[in-house]
Amino acid sequence: MPLTRKSKIIVGVAGAVFALDRLTKLLILAKLGLYQVVTVIDGWFDIVHVRNKGAAFSMLSTMDESYRTAFFMVVSLLAIGFMGWFVVKAREDEKLTVIALAMIIGGAAGNLTDRVLYGDVVDFIDWHVGTLHWPVFNIADSGITVGIALLAIDAFFKGKAGELR
Repeated sequence: MPLTRKSKIIVGVAGAVFALDRLTKLLILAKLGLYQVVTVIDGWFDIVHVRNKGAAFSMLSTMDESYRTAFFMVVSLLAIGFMGWFVVKAREDEKLTVIALAMIIGGAAGNLTDRVLYGDVVDFIDWHVGTLHWPVFNIADSGITVGIALLAIDAFFKGKAGELR
């Protein structure tokens, strides 16, 4: 059975986010010790190997370890399932929506893979200005964040004269 255009977008975008996430995390694991820092742009951008036991911005990282990993695995699976359901419901012409959902699915799958393999998530992108730091994140987090932003943009412009389809 041939893939539809929507299916090709999902497989391509989600697969690319997932593959880039896995590749970069494997490089970090192979090349940097835990908490080791490599300065890329002094005062602005570092690569640092950290582990996140929680969700975004380390939320719930202090949750009891005996069920924290299982909780986040279930949440990730539910998120992937819901995004998959929204993809099925999306029309073929809703390209931006499908791309956004695919980015979220790829990112959620990347972080879920870390939780299954390591019990936490490998983070490494550290943007900062002097001592003011954005929380360290990874490619999967970026896929999720950009996907959510694209969904918001798409929702804002739906039905307007200048639709982004």
